[in-house]
Amino acid sequence: MTQTAAKNQSYADGFLALAQVLNGHASAGQAPSWAQELRDTAWSTFQRLGFPTARRGNERWKYTSVRPLAAARFSIPLELDPDSGANIQDVKRLAPWHDDWTNLVFVDGLFSPELSTGDPINQTAAAGSLALSLDGNSIVQQHLGRYTGLDDDGLPALNTAFLRDGAFIHVPRGINAGSVLNLIYLTTPRSQPKAVFPRTLIVAEPNSSVTINESYVSMSDLGHFTNAVTEIVLEDGVNVEHNQLVNEGTNAYHVGHTRVHQSQDSAFSSSSFAIGSALARIDFQVTLNGPGSSCNLDGLYLTKDSQHVDNLINIDHASPDTTSNLRYKGILDGNSRAVFGGTVLVRKDSQKATAHQSDKNLLLSDEAEVDSKPSLLIYADDVQCGHGATAGNIDPIALFYLRSRGLDHETASKFLIHAFAGEIIQSVTLEPLRDFLDQLFQDELPAASIKIGVAQ
Repeated sequence: MTQTAAKNQSYADGFLALAQVLNGHASAGQAPSWAQELRDTAWSTFQRLGFPTARRGNERWKYTSVRPLAAARFSIPLELDPDSGANIQDVKRLAPWHDDWTNLVFVDGLFSPELSTGDPINQTAAAGSLALSLDGNSIVQQHLGRYTGLDDDGLPALNTAFLRDGAFIHVPRGINAGSVLNLIYLTTPRSQPKAVFPRTLIVAEPNSSVTINESYVSMSDLGHFTNAVTEIVLEDGVNVEHNQLVNEGTNAYHVGHTRVHQSQDSAFSSSSFAIGSALARIDFQVTLNGPGSSCNLDGLYLTKDSQHVDNLINIDHASPDTTSNLRYKGILDGNSRAVFGGTVLVRKDSQKATAHQSDKNLLLSDEAEVDSKPSLLIYADDVQCGHGATAGNIDPIALFYLRSRGLDHETASKFLIHAFAGEIIQSVTLEPLRDFLDQLFQDELPAASIKIGVAQ
């Protein structure tokens, strides 16, 4: 596959500047040799692969063009800016928050102790800055970068090249982390568009459990580029509930790679929510690498105007007796576009696997478009697998039924759209998060969308 490398000098300058900053902190233990070797390898890989601008023959990027992103120039913040304007009121307004949670806030990809609350290091779980855990932590060294294949795509390689800070969560064996771990990645406005590279590593040891929220939000609609990588490791018997929100503004570019590796009898549940950026690409991959492991992936995305969101979801049944359920929904308005690619792989020896996936889309405009491609790759013969995809406007029969009960067209349409989205939102078990998401999606739904496309 041919890839065109992006000739953007700002990344090369930023990489050299980062190396100088990290070397300057070497005495504080922030630049261990193994981490620098990982960065150097990733930078060489990115130089070779570049941005995936070549779409012909590149099935992973067939429906999404990153040429505008590859051509843009960004500044790369290397230190916390005391004049960023970030404050706790904006954080609580933009992202899910509860005072009983352990709230870790990262400003422009860097940990902000002043905005974070809760005890980050306690008897149940360690949660804090990845930068402070790089040196001398064998768990970080063992797992960081192991599950994200750098040769598959230049964008995760670019994130790893600029590996600086992010969240590290470690849940010890047999521990039920009592507090919800709430990770907030906040991007602040600057005169020049910026690129930030958040990194998250979550390691849960055998028979532990934890609930984690991961939010990406912005203080303005100014353009910026968030290139995020999250690695989640579930050892035997682990239970992880993971919620992710991407809501970064109408001119933002967001590319996120999440890699989940599950061992025997582990259970992973994920709820993913995306509200239109100029371009949002969410690449989610789960490997069921132990008998009895299971995953449940829910997702909801909303686009309007000329926004574009691309969900690429891959589930690998690498062991027998594994279970996966994939359920995504999209709401599209204006001339926006959404892409859904869902692939479930059942390997030859993965007998007794159960896999179901569906993608349903509500098109509120004649100009909106969705490209949905769920697929099954089955190499075992004793399985239960199924998939499906739908796209359409508001059901006129359901609309007529509500209007016959005395509701006007606008109210009846709102009810139906809310019910469509509510099936995913209501699956979130955390009540404060569920209420936040419900209000957010209601506020973001364009008023014009309920007036077109259906008989009045």
